[in-house]
Amino acid sequence: MEKQSNLLGLHQLLTLEVSNSNKLIDLLGFVSFTDNLLVENQLEKVGNTSFVFENGSFTIAYCLKESHICIHTWPEINTLTMDVYLCNYSQDNSNKVRSIAKDFIAYFEANIVKQIEVER
Repeated sequence: MEKQSNLLGLHQLLTLEVSNSNKLIDLLGFVSFTDNLLVENQLEKVGNTSFVFENGSFTIAYCLKESHICIHTWPEINTLTMDVYLCNYSQDNSNKVRSIAKDFIAYFEANIVKQIEVER
């Protein structure tokens, strides 16, 4: 197969500042929001795994047929880091990556500290 310049997809890396730290310790709320977001965007979840720390912060990774979404929260400093990566094998998912990132920013009512977009 000939390599297409955008075939490997788009990857967004985000660092967000969150004023309401309660969302940074609400794993179940995040999972519910994300599962709905995946359905809305017609993305296929292969599975997810998570870990909740003693202070309630969490880390979670979603493995998707199209690639992955990962998040790590730090309520003690009102911060989270996230990456959203979708490949473009079956279709161009670049706009979905951008839309999903915006939806997560809105969900957390967050300010962007750093946002990097990488075309793979």
